[in-house]
Amino acid sequence: MSLIKSISGIRGTIGGAPGEGLSPLDIVKFTAAYATFIRKNTTKTSNVIVVGRDARLSGEMVSGIVVSTLCGMGFDVVNIGLASTPTTEIAVTAENACGGIIITASHNPVQWNALKLLNENGEFLNDAQGKEVLAIAADDAYTFAPVMELGHEQINTTYNRRHIDSVLALDLVDVKAIADANFTVAVDAVNSVGGVVIPQLLKALGVNNVIELNCEATGKFAHTPEPIPENLTQISDLMKEGRADVGFVVDPDVDRLAIVMENGEMFVEEYTLVAIADYVLSQTPGSTVSNLSSSRALRDVTERHGCSYSASAVGEVNVTTKMKETGAVIGGEGNGGVIYPASHYGRDALVGVALFLTLLAKSGKKVSELKKTYPAYAIAKNKIELTPDIDVDAILAEVKKKYSNETITDIDGVKIDFADSWVHLRKSNTEPIIRIYSEASTMEAADELARQIKDVIASMTA
Repeated sequence: MSLIKSISGIRGTIGGAPGEGLSPLDIVKFTAAYATFIRKNTTKTSNVIVVGRDARLSGEMVSGIVVSTLCGMGFDVVNIGLASTPTTEIAVTAENACGGIIITASHNPVQWNALKLLNENGEFLNDAQGKEVLAIAADDAYTFAPVMELGHEQINTTYNRRHIDSVLALDLVDVKAIADANFTVAVDAVNSVGGVVIPQLLKALGVNNVIELNCEATGKFAHTPEPIPENLTQISDLMKEGRADVGFVVDPDVDRLAIVMENGEMFVEEYTLVAIADYVLSQTPGSTVSNLSSSRALRDVTERHGCSYSASAVGEVNVTTKMKETGAVIGGEGNGGVIYPASHYGRDALVGVALFLTLLAKSGKKVSELKKTYPAYAIAKNKIELTPDIDVDAILAEVKKKYSNETITDIDGVKIDFADSWVHLRKSNTEPIIRIYSEASTMEAADELARQIKDVIASMTA
């Protein structure tokens, strides 16, 4: 059993004793703590909290507990049912709500679920806010409402369609161009809510030929749900047969978008944001943002358009904060998470699909031809395990000192930028390891850079 408490929410495996997994008692505790935080901090007078969920097997059970707890805390609940993370974010602002809870463990396997917590802007809580919720939960510092002040539940299942309509209305989404291109599109939605909303979106965009893989929202994941190459052999094989122009893969809560090229090869998640940013910048020049562990290709493409790029600490809330600071017109994370402020400040695969198809239609290129127009980089993801007694912060400080002649960024671990490559070291918050992300022109070079850093760290701990 596992229970992980972090600023971004509470996630754990279903079952087990309280405190050891995401048990019903834990769900009540953290939902009540969140409601207490919202009551104290919201500027809204609506007394409404939005709840949405993905299609996980445990989703209905968890949702029932969350809704009842919020009502027990005196909040009215708008339950939007099966809905993506970005759909729930949009619903918070549309309902003028005090906040929202998304019940999803994102790309984690089926035995996991989670409570992801939103503020009144439909955005994830920041570090200080998340810590306040955790402190309230740790102290059991919440009080339930008396009988005459209990909240009520309202069911509203219109938000998937409203989300689609909002995407169609974006200035840079060209429905006519997409329809005229007569694309055949394959979709793998891992049998979660994306299987409902992505095919509906495609048809609304004028895509008449949709091949659906794992698009029944049963929660019985057809493969490990993280949209990375080793989990996507089914759609890759289909694409190799020449049956579609492009393939789209989403994770269970539909905030990440992976693209499969017409030849069955991966477009690579890092390049989802790169390609979409290229299109957005060609139409609306402005600054861009991604996190420190995302590909340098976004910076290169941004500068190609004569615009400026900034990096943030890892984490969606950190990306959106930096985007607001810089007035970025597009941003996101290298895991296929596209954040387009013209829609809302959240990773959104629906927006990603619509903008990418517009780019593809207007380019007149195959997906593989489009990919060749972008700088070629490869990212390696490694880690080094340390003994619990080793001071990880001290190790990172020594690495920073050793490479002081290079460009160093230390807002989140230590990132070292070399002329033609970079390496980013971050400590885990839950175990004695250092995560090592490295990027170079080839995977071999990226792995070699990581090996060199591992050797440096090994010499410091010998």
